[in-house]
Amino acid sequence: MSYSPAAWMPDRALAPATDILVTMTALSDEEKAIVEVVAEFVDREVRPAARELEHANAYPGKLIERMKELGVFGLTVPEPYGEVSVSKRCYALVTEELARGWMSLAGAMGGHSVVAYLIATFGTEAQKERYLPRMATGELRAAMALTEPAGGSDLQAITTTARREGDHYVVDGAKMWITNARRAGLIALLCKTDPQASPRHRGISVLLVEPGPGLTVSRDLSKLGYKGVETCEIVFDGHEAPGSAALGEEEGRGFAQMMRGLEVGRIQVAARALGVGRAALEDSLRYAQEREAFGRPIWQHQSIGNYLADMATRLRAARLLTLDAADLLDAGERCDMEAGMAKLYASEAAMDIALNAVRIHGASGYSTEFDVERYFRDAPLMIVGEGTNEIQRNVIVRQLIGRHPLR
Repeated sequence: MSYSPAAWMPDRALAPATDILVTMTALSDEEKAIVEVVAEFVDREVRPAARELEHANAYPGKLIERMKELGVFGLTVPEPYGEVSVSKRCYALVTEELARGWMSLAGAMGGHSVVAYLIATFGTEAQKERYLPRMATGELRAAMALTEPAGGSDLQAITTTARREGDHYVVDGAKMWITNARRAGLIALLCKTDPQASPRHRGISVLLVEPGPGLTVSRDLSKLGYKGVETCEIVFDGHEAPGSAALGEEEGRGFAQMMRGLEVGRIQVAARALGVGRAALEDSLRYAQEREAFGRPIWQHQSIGNYLADMATRLRAARLLTLDAADLLDAGERCDMEAGMAKLYASEAAMDIALNAVRIHGASGYSTEFDVERYFRDAPLMIVGEGTNEIQRNVIVRQLIGRHPLR
């Protein structure tokens, strides 16, 4: 039997994964239809195009336009500003489907969705009316700007400032690793409006910044994976933002606001990891049933069978953690610990699953003619992005102690 990358296209897809169907039972009929439409889009349009686009590091303009048409950019925009706002469970499953096709597409809507959630949750009515309807359609794309050249994990140590001068702010500083920076019409900027505040977080605000003089996208950053969508450094040099730009028109609340937004962001990153892990598992299941060694399909060899069993078990556990965090958020509960657990576990699981997929595919797993090598390059982003996994462990243990103090 000969093997070709064409063998792993959608016309040879596996039967639907049982655990995916189970998790969809908690969705409304409308939400089920949304997930199914996105899954069909992934199979028909994304998977056949992803490899060529990714290897060329080409911006997926046509796919992004289709995502706009499907309403993907409005999933966290509530009525009356948007038309397809869904539960966070549905949002996570849509993200998983997109990442199953190509993780970069899920990344293109990730930061945008968090910014929409921030505005919907904390914004003034004027801010909601100005931004959310256009964000829902994807006409206006948004980005988050948190990380700086000198560091990212300690957000309270940021040095970008916005000083008030009359009726506007003057912004100075630099931010790194900004997805969609060249195409964003809105940036949620974490900055210091009171550098002398004590404790430090009381001097931090989120400014809703639009492109203009003094805001420069200085360079694109080269990456191991996560190709196609740009990730950039941006520089603020005397950029002027209106006095109404502070999220909620309240200074000093930005750190707490962003921490709430990152609950959504970490669920989204966990769901991206699910998509990468699921793609790696599904490709491995196909390959292990068709590839033969010593006269039988390789899944029947215990070492390969054990890999597949462990991969499927970890993926299911990661999905349950992710949906648990999503359900808590839908219920109006704080889920910083649960979102941190989901992000931590799902990202580590995706990395292990991607590596085992390479092992199962052997030399083919190392070939750029198969998608497995892409999964292996994309998976590390979820380990270091949206707060490194080392930071997630810090978040988790602090919450554990806070919830279970000595009496």
